[in-house]
Amino acid sequence: MNIDLKKITSKISAIFTKLRSYTVFISVILVLIAYGFIVVRIRTLTSHEPDSDTVSQQLKNLKKPAIDQATIDKIQQLQESNVQVKSLFNQARDNPFQN
Repeated sequence: MNIDLKKITSKISAIFTKLRSYTVFISVILVLIAYGFIVVRIRTLTSHEPDSDTVSQQLKNLKKPAIDQATIDKIQQLQESNVQVKSLFNQARDNPFQN
């Protein structure tokens, strides 16, 4: 097998000179391929949903917040005894977006 580097470099340079006139077209195609790949990748990542085993495992690990009845009774007692707090609660119920 006889490989001559001068012949290979001359053939490669001839190919590059022919492709030089198509550089804009080739670059546009490469950019469109890159955008297409990004769109497909985003679509696959956003449509991926967890399997039911993972969801059930995460739900088992969830701790539900609990407030003991003594605390609820104390808050209600304080709300009923203080006129300002009672008016604040009533005002917040009527219009929650008012300062």
